[in-house]
Amino acid sequence: MRRSRKTKIVATLGPSSRTVEQIRALFFAGVDVFRINMSHTDHANLAGLVSRVRAVEDDVGRPISILVDLQGPKLRLGKLEGGEQRLESNTPIVLLRGETASEPGALPIPHAEIFAALKPGSSLLIDDGKVRLRAETVSAGRIEASVIQGGVVKNHKGVNLPDTLLPIPAMTPKDRADLDYALSLNIDWLALSFVQRPDDVAELRKAAAGRAGVMTKIEKPAVFHWLEEIINLSDSVMVARGDLGVELPLEAVPVKQKQIIRAARHAGKPVVVATQMLESMITTAVPTRAEVSDVATAVFDGADAVMLSAETASGAFPVEAVAVMDRIAQSVEGDPLYRSIIEGQRAKPEATMPDAILSAVHDVTHTIKASAIVCWTKSGSTGLRAARERPEAPILALTPIRAMARRLTLAWGLHCVVTDDAKDVDDVAERACQIAFSQGFARAGDRVVITAGLPLGTPGATNLLRVAYVSRKPTS
Repeated sequence: MRRSRKTKIVATLGPSSRTVEQIRALFFAGVDVFRINMSHTDHANLAGLVSRVRAVEDDVGRPISILVDLQGPKLRLGKLEGGEQRLESNTPIVLLRGETASEPGALPIPHAEIFAALKPGSSLLIDDGKVRLRAETVSAGRIEASVIQGGVVKNHKGVNLPDTLLPIPAMTPKDRADLDYALSLNIDWLALSFVQRPDDVAELRKAAAGRAGVMTKIEKPAVFHWLEEIINLSDSVMVARGDLGVELPLEAVPVKQKQIIRAARHAGKPVVVATQMLESMITTAVPTRAEVSDVATAVFDGADAVMLSAETASGAFPVEAVAVMDRIAQSVEGDPLYRSIIEGQRAKPEATMPDAILSAVHDVTHTIKASAIVCWTKSGSTGLRAARERPEAPILALTPIRAMARRLTLAWGLHCVVTDDAKDVDDVAERACQIAFSQGFARAGDRVVITAGLPLGTPGATNLLRVAYVSRKPTS
């Protein structure tokens, strides 16, 4: 089954999309990667969802990727007297360390790390930034603050500290338990929430030990101090605009989105744009024009994938939301302006043999109007380098490793096929032509551009470029 677009679609599973029938319908509507949010999923439900996705994968005969999104550390208020409290702007407020506050009118926060790291003048945001405070004085168990923007706060609402680097790891004990269980189910990607520093990513890389790709969610302003290093440590990144939009001024988010996409593309790492892409489709069958433009902008920017959250997890129109996103991506990619923008953003190749070869593959494919690019890839690096070039021609990624085919499904433009490893150079060319023909990417008489690494099976050794004719209908 061939997609009519190169930008991939990630959809979150939930109450509106938990059955095999619903998952199958979402796949045929256009989903390439299914996300499971561990903030709302226990181990039994995780196992059930993974099993159902794999059942659909077996049914359709195409690799389907599964992304498990770890919850990460959640900073929350404690329990308020009466359950809620109204804070008036331009008034003082006291925050006390603990699950409850012994002082009338004070807000309890049961996180010692906040009291240890917060500095006078720093901001505290409550309930996704609806209430904003500024710290005036800070001690080991007491913060005296000013209310900058008032409102009603309730029990256990989230707390964000946009300009404070907290001395806490990105993975909690719950995350470690979820990670171990998810890896036992052979999932494909692990997403790490609330990353603050490169060490957070390195910690997950060590725990995953290559058994799943590491996706770093960019949602904390502190990340931008180490953005290049964090991207280099990651296998992919997500522009998580929910918390990013809480902790940054709203007008800064589009700029940061473009910065992250450009940096990830330069590094050759898949980048996902997420949060509120078709938010209105949670309750209505048609998105707003602004939402359509938002999705289109991410596609024009060259994002590898765009993501749906509540739209497919709990919304009333999950399949319709995916179909709309599919149509938007197809429309943008079919516009002549898209190709000129993508070419204008193309990064210069690094001074390495694989980069030089894939840059040449892009140019040769364009010059001879080849029908497809065929990459033999074992470690995934050849496929990712091909995707980084954003060519006009479709890219087939051939791999003998099913887990790698599933993981590469996230990357822009890659049509992944599981096949036996090539025996020799002639087999590389012959089977590339056969598979391009059988998968509907080339007809007899067409040319395809093939790239692989010699000696065959050597990870990351891309050094072969070959043009081959599809001369006949395959016999097998």
